[in-house]
Amino acid sequence: MPTTYRYGYKDGHLYTTWVTKQRKKKRPREMGLLGRAVVNTIADVGANMIRYSKNEAKRQYCLGRDVKKVMGRREPPIDYAPILDASPPNSYGGAAMDELDKLIVNVFLGKTVRKDLTSQIKRSANVPTFVLEYLLGLYCSTDDEDAVQEGLKKIRTILSENYVRSDESEKIKSRIREKGEYTVIDKLSAKLDEFRDMYIARFTNLEIEPFIIPSEYVSQYSKILTGGLWCICRIAYIREEENEEMLRSRRTKRGPEDSPFRIVSLQPIQLPSFDVEEFISHREQFTFVQWEDLLLRSAGYEPDHLTDAEKLHFIERMVPLVERNYNFCELGPRGTGKSHIYKEISPYSILMSGGQTTASNLFYNLRQHRTGLVGHWDCVAFDEVAGMHFRDMDAIQILKDYMASGSFARGRDSINADASLVYIGNINDSVRSLLKNAHLFDPFPPEFHNDSAFFDRIHFYLPGWEIPKMRSNILTNKYGLITDCLSEFCKEMRKFDFSQKIDEYFQLNQDFNKRDEIAVRKTFSGLSKLLFPDGKITKQEVGMLLCYAIEGRRRVKEQLKVMVPDEFADVNLGFTDLTDGKMYVIPVAENAKLQ
Repeated sequence: MPTTYRYGYKDGHLYTTWVTKQRKKKRPREMGLLGRAVVNTIADVGANMIRYSKNEAKRQYCLGRDVKKVMGRREPPIDYAPILDASPPNSYGGAAMDELDKLIVNVFLGKTVRKDLTSQIKRSANVPTFVLEYLLGLYCSTDDEDAVQEGLKKIRTILSENYVRSDESEKIKSRIREKGEYTVIDKLSAKLDEFRDMYIARFTNLEIEPFIIPSEYVSQYSKILTGGLWCICRIAYIREEENEEMLRSRRTKRGPEDSPFRIVSLQPIQLPSFDVEEFISHREQFTFVQWEDLLLRSAGYEPDHLTDAEKLHFIERMVPLVERNYNFCELGPRGTGKSHIYKEISPYSILMSGGQTTASNLFYNLRQHRTGLVGHWDCVAFDEVAGMHFRDMDAIQILKDYMASGSFARGRDSINADASLVYIGNINDSVRSLLKNAHLFDPFPPEFHNDSAFFDRIHFYLPGWEIPKMRSNILTNKYGLITDCLSEFCKEMRKFDFSQKIDEYFQLNQDFNKRDEIAVRKTFSGLSKLLFPDGKITKQEVGMLLCYAIEGRRRVKEQLKVMVPDEFADVNLGFTDLTDGKMYVIPVAENAKLQ
């Protein structure tokens, strides 16, 4: 024991005291969390090199090392999810596939799925379609029925154990804590905290506080910063006693850097990137009919049971997804699948059920200074328009302004947006009865009745009564593009404009006013982008799409003529062929039947 001397001075006298100190033994410095992670990583890399060696003795040694490592852990071994372990089958072809199926699979390898499997899983699991189709492409990309059934069983297990539902968030958090690591399927979004110089992430369904996400994930998958990315994440839980940084900080108010949750691995379910030029280049390998059938099968419909007119109606439903500021209306009988496209096909569209809405929710919130739905979505669809109601009448005026110009004024600012608006609803009476007693816009709520300024801004009226009701034979069991691939194609095509193709062969007649021309050109451009994305379109095909676009716009004008006969008398919309000078007027089918 060492002896030390301590001197003091008191009452003018110097005194000496002897103090004996007990030296503490130096404890060995513990390896930090980061150090342990580095050592384990190096060990695992070396073990893997041995594990897959051709030397049997080395492999047996490595196996014994793994057993010892597991037995020495404080917690039980991690139960890795089957997502990361299984090797998916990959055998295409067979007698069950027709010629179009084989062409689709060969051209779009890795981006196709059997659509009947989607609906089969969808009945028992309420998850986004693109999540299901990603898993189906992973485990069921084969024509072997036994392998398909085994893959479906794996998918159901994955969804029940790893898909995060909002009501089971606490249970998933507990699993992560107890097992140390766990795999989840959820939507991940992030933002940059410029003051702390870090990316802060959060999940949509898993209710945990914001945490730090490594910058390499953000750089690799930029979609995380723009609305979020559905992905398969392996999350680790770091206890406080194992986290030296958390022990050192001991802050009263903790931030994202103090969160015990860490992302170990990340695998996107959605397409992390999409090459639209490569996609368009494949168009030349398909005929017009084959490409049209490809789009329909990708949306879940079987074209073999549809007429040519019905096919075009289904394609027209997709136009709001590829055309900016497109105002679309479809009214018809129940059970025709009016809302399917906007709810299941694209993650960039939102379906609003009938009910009250406000100008703040739809356009701009003055208190929070945030743009509403039209600024965040490519397409906003109003389902059951009969129940649509605005709390303030100002919202209707803003709505009409936005439908006409694509901009609106809130407060001191004029704000631009490019979301398309879709109005879908049911017709209770027959078309003949509506045409004789009222008009085709009669199902709209009372605040819109006889508002010709509002209905004049609608670009296309799709006759829902000409679309067959959804039966089992209309839903396809063939191959089509995965939903995410189709939606990314639609989003990218919004940047283009194909309306100038009309002027190469035809000239619109004198009955067209400016709104009529805008409406027809937008419809034509949207259909051309879907059916002829490479721009290679013949005169006959231009004429076909132009006639269809004019018919949809004239249906709107015919109803406006019923409301205000004097103002909307010029309804004979048509065009002139620049080659031979012939003039054509496009009729409306239901009016021709009444006559």
